[in-house]
This record gives sequence, structure tokens and C-alpha cells, in this order.
Amino acid sequence: MDDAIHAAFAGWANFYLLTGTAAAALTGLQFVVQSLLASNAHRAIGQDDPAGGIEAFGTPTVVHFTVALVVSAVMSVPWPGYGSLRATLGAVGAGALVYSGVVLRRARRQRSYVPVAEDWIFHILLPAAAYAAVLLATLLLGRGAGGPDFVVAAATLLLLCVGIHNAWDTVTYLTVNALRRVEPGGEPAPPPQRGSEKRRRRRR
Repeated sequence: MDDAIHAAFAGWANFYLLTGTAAAALTGLQFVVQSLLASNAHRAIGQDDPAGGIEAFGTPTVVHFTVALVVSAVMSVPWPGYGSLRATLGAVGAGALVYSGVVLRRARRQRSYVPVAEDWIFHILLPAAAYAAVLLATLLLGRGAGGPDFVVAAATLLLLCVGIHNAWDTVTYLTVNALRRVEPGGEPAPPPQRGSEKRRRRRR
């Protein structure tokens, strides 16, 4: 391992061990939650585009956790030089940034519910900012610039926090809709839009 890289990242071992472990655990927990929700599918509401909603707001959460795990692993590898580290981390950041554009397109095209400002911030803007920060820091690693390692660490932590928020937001929304009252006659009430659901909670 290059002595310069070892000296630069020796103090980050515990941080990336923590973030990598948390990302792996939260990814597994997301699968468990989805399985529990699917087991109660008979209580779930009908939607015009459930697959589109999952692709736009469910799958990206797992991707954010996975990228945080990958970045933590990449930053813990005993690289022989900065070139290999930059190439690998840059590929991860660039690929994830492109994926953010895909998520934006899916969010605009899905018909499950109407996103509000909070959704655009946590599902699109913040993840894209984290991926862009990783890509920018990659260009500066090992070039004498101060702080790129802190930028990568902050981006990794941001992805974890965004993923936790989005997972809780999605699970809460699906749970509330699955448990909502049915209309007289046994017919399920029409599903509320995500925006109206959040506005109703804020007024309480």
C-alpha cells in the first residue's frame, strides 16, 4: 500500500467501518420491510402505477445504501496508488450521478402520487449532491488539496441519512394507506395523493 494513502486514510478506518456496516444493515432491513408490506398486500390500496412508484421512490433508497456501502469499502481498500483509487471512486460517483438523472425521469413519469417539495429534495436533489460531491472529491484526492477526504465522508453520511429518511417516509405512507378506513359498502376509499397526505399531516 502506498505510504501516502496509508497516512491520509489511517484515521478513517473506524468511520468507514461504521458507515459500511450501517449501510449493509439498513439495506437488509429495507428488504425485510418490503417483504412485510407485500405479505399484507390484501390490505393495500390500488394504484394506477405501483411499479413506477417503486422504481422512482423505493429502489433508489436501496441504491443509496448500496453506494454508501461501496464507497466505504473503496475507501478501506489498501490501494497501491492514488490513480487506482481515483478511477474506482470516480466510476462509482459518475455512475451514481447518471442514475440520479434516471430517478428524476422516473419520478416525473410515475402516476402513483404527486410528489411535493420534500420529495424532490430528499429523493432527487440531496442524493445527486452527494454523488456530485464524491465525483468532485475524486478529482482532488492526492493532489495536495485540503479536505477531499472529508467531502467523501460527508457524502457517504448524507447518503445514509437520506436513505433512512426516504425509507421511513415510504414505509409510513404505504402503511397509512394500507390501514386506512374503507368506504361504506366495503369498497376501498380512493388512494390519497402523496402530496395531500403530507399536507394533511402538517396541518395537524
